[in-house]
Amino acid sequence: MLELLTSDFFIYALVAGVCLAAISGPLGCFIVWRRMSYFGDTLAHSALLGVALGLLTGSSLQLSIIVSSLLLAVLLSLLERRPDLATDTLLGILAHSALAIGVVVLALTQNVRINLEAYLFGSLLTITINDLLWIVAISIAVLVVLLRSWNSLLSATVHAEIAQIEGLNVRRLNILLVVMIALTIAVSMKVVGVLLITSLLIIPPAAARRLSRNPEQMAMMAAVLGVLAVMAGLGVAFWLDTPAGPTIVVLATAFFAGSYFVGSASTN
Repeated sequence: MLELLTSDFFIYALVAGVCLAAISGPLGCFIVWRRMSYFGDTLAHSALLGVALGLLTGSSLQLSIIVSSLLLAVLLSLLERRPDLATDTLLGILAHSALAIGVVVLALTQNVRINLEAYLFGSLLTITINDLLWIVAISIAVLVVLLRSWNSLLSATVHAEIAQIEGLNVRRLNILLVVMIALTIAVSMKVVGVLLITSLLIIPPAAARRLSRNPEQMAMMAAVLGVLAVMAGLGVAFWLDTPAGPTIVVLATAFFAGSYFVGSASTN
């Protein structure tokens, strides 16, 4: 067991999971506050389209996923300004279209065989050193930008009109937030997969919300709960021989259930 825990693939999985959980928690707080969970799902579905395009063009899969996620994020930001189409309708169209196009393109690439289930549900234990470098680099970049822009993003989230009056460029801040979410989702694909990515962004912040008294405390708590879910999920996955990504989500859900009862008890 000790040899397993000190093996390269376990260490890669642990470092990658912890890095992503640390930035997913604070970012997920903005998703929860702004009620953008469906937006995260749409970006997650575009990641599979990035895989398909990467295979079709023979380019780097990770780079292709990042580019497709960023392009769809910018497209969503532009289309949301159109008054003739409801946001939830637009997100539904783009989410399912991107997923369907990705699956069809993958089916047409007969010369390339991939494990589609790994991209749908994650394959944390197959992370390579190249994947890890991408994850660490993106995590550090997002964390630095998030820390520097925290107060401005929080002001734009709490009351956009007042933030605009105070001189903040709310539109630019919204695009910045969307880009950070897109980058995080793009590199999270190997961890929990397309269908479970938004769970890592939503469940820990939702759990932290019931245990926190201010936004900063909620962000810190969300990051801690996410890291604990990753560490405990990896341990349970090895013990029960279950898929790592879904197991992490199950542990995060258990933390949310626990926070619900703790929060309810504290209010009584």
